[in-house]
Amino acid sequence: MAVAVASRTTPPARDPAWSGRVFWAGAALVLLWPLLVATEFRPWVLLEPDNLEVSARFVGGFFPPAHDAEFLSLVARETWRTVAIATAGITLALVVAVPLTLLSTRALSVSALSGRMARAPFWLRQGVRGVLIVLRSVPELVWALVFVRVVGLGPTAGVLAIALTYGGMLGKVYGEILESGETHATETLLRNGAGRLQAFFYGLLPTNAAELTSYTVYRWECAIRSSVVLGFVGAGGLGQQLDNSMKMFQGGEVATMLLVFIALVALADHASAWLRRTLG
Repeated sequence: MAVAVASRTTPPARDPAWSGRVFWAGAALVLLWPLLVATEFRPWVLLEPDNLEVSARFVGGFFPPAHDAEFLSLVARETWRTVAIATAGITLALVVAVPLTLLSTRALSVSALSGRMARAPFWLRQGVRGVLIVLRSVPELVWALVFVRVVGLGPTAGVLAIALTYGGMLGKVYGEILESGETHATETLLRNGAGRLQAFFYGLLPTNAAELTSYTVYRWECAIRSSVVLGFVGAGGLGQQLDNSMKMFQGGEVATMLLVFIALVALADHASAWLRRTLG
């Protein structure tokens, strides 16, 4: 009896799931290898002596960071402009996203209460979803290039680019959040004669407000990063100054702006985390 108990409590000498893990690891490697070949991924090239020497000279050019008063004043002004571009862009994105979300959300369709949406609302919903796909499929960098040619160099192009791309992103995710949440209260309101806006404000919004706010704040944080990238195509802000300094081989100025940008992203991350805790 003691031998039988001991045999039941002794752990197996080999992991019973090892074969499955080896198989899936091998399958992942087989699938990943052609992708690495297609992208010419060769990180060992960085360790070659000539490349190490070039990298050392390049990194050395960033020190010491520029810190004269006139330049720091310029950086502070462009940093504020970068935050303004991101905030204005997200605000306009909400103007685009909210109406499209209300039109594309199935939970707000009166005809869908019977189980099958009527033909006209169905195709309207599909058309709105198509618009959201187009908006978010075009990168904000491409929109910025278009608007730079239309409205000229400056922050306006960056604001409009963020508004369109992020409007599509927000509209899509807002719709998914609203449809995946609890819809019983909304359906009850619609069945009892409430309008769609009433059903949204008193049914869907209260139960999904925290998640909607959290995603919106996250997108604002992403917009700050995007606004810097858009500056490289003339959309203003810190990115445009960073591009100018890089073209002039002013490594110290680039280092200062990179440090400021890192601090800006860190502050945005802390602000978004605080807002999520407060509103959650």
